[in-house]
Amino acid sequence: MTNAEFIVQHKSDDVRKLALGKVPEGIDLPFCLQQIEGWQLACKKIPQWAGTDGLLYPPHLSMEQCSSEKTALYKKQLVQRVLCDELEQMVDLTGGFGIDFSYMAPLFRKAVYIERQETLCQIALHNFNLLGLHHVGVRQSQAEDELAQINNVSLIYVDPARRDSKGRKVVLLEDCQPNVIGLQDELLKQAKVVLLKLSPMLEIRQALRQLQNVREVHVVSVDGECKELLLVLHQQDIPFHYHCVNLSGTRQETVVPAAWPNPVICEKEKAFLYEPNASILKAGVQDALCEQLGVEKLHPFSHLFTSEELIASFPGRSFRILGRSDFSKQGLRTLLSGVKQANLTVRNFPASVQELRKKLKLSDGGNFYLFATTLKDESHVLLLCEKAKID
Repeated sequence: MTNAEFIVQHKSDDVRKLALGKVPEGIDLPFCLQQIEGWQLACKKIPQWAGTDGLLYPPHLSMEQCSSEKTALYKKQLVQRVLCDELEQMVDLTGGFGIDFSYMAPLFRKAVYIERQETLCQIALHNFNLLGLHHVGVRQSQAEDELAQINNVSLIYVDPARRDSKGRKVVLLEDCQPNVIGLQDELLKQAKVVLLKLSPMLEIRQALRQLQNVREVHVVSVDGECKELLLVLHQQDIPFHYHCVNLSGTRQETVVPAAWPNPVICEKEKAFLYEPNASILKAGVQDALCEQLGVEKLHPFSHLFTSEELIASFPGRSFRILGRSDFSKQGLRTLLSGVKQANLTVRNFPASVQELRKKLKLSDGGNFYLFATTLKDESHVLLLCEKAKID
């Protein structure tokens, strides 16, 4: 039996059990386990790749760090919009496993993948051929060395490594490799557009202070979880915008300019309650929703919104308010009569979810939603809700 046959035969098996079992003579078990585990992860994260026979998968860390198919497709569409017809040549200075590169490269007449690790370069050469990317180049090199050789390309893509020499995770731009702060002038000199993929934990305003010519900020969530922070650096002086995106069953994208009016703060909650999605809260642009959608905010720091009529297009979770109470014993008893189970959220409130759940004596889950928050007059309230029905 060959390694390839062993992988096909056991690709759906539990990798931990395979590692402890007997294998036929001549089988490279560590290699086969890496390929089986990689394919299983790809089925969830990059199903298009998983459906291509013969691809090679890197160690677990590279699979963990690579983009998902959803976010790679988003970057492809972003590049198409930003560059329009100027899709001559792209360079990926930090190729990695090559997911993002494989989705963007077909847009360009010429595309070059750069990676410092020899093993990843060998995997990329093998995989790109199977994926039909015959017009691309693969080079093993340092990003800083390659940047000096680049001349007038359409796009440079950089996804700096976010681990230090000891393998520990880092977030700050100056701690990542390559250091895009020091390279930014050269990057913009050599490319019309520079696309940076950064840690979703990075503080956006700090990045904007450290980098010049940032024209777009994209905060990308998948199924409500913030996954990527993308910055678009552009040679031209074009208007600045935030793009807050949630990729789920249906894509929600909210585009916000650099400045917006102060939020409208209501005196009291209305019929419907809204909680913005993770991308909007990460970008800190939630107050712009008042002007864009006609909603009102419960409190400057609560980040919960309300309206009399249902706003079906609100980018986040929408609820119908069933009742409200202060935190008196009688008020809580009346509001929660018959409620034994609820999903509890705390926003701008002086107690944690755990503390409040213990006080209310409610189990988690069910069809009811409770929001503990603060209103304009600084009073604390508990709002009982159900999910709004959106046609």
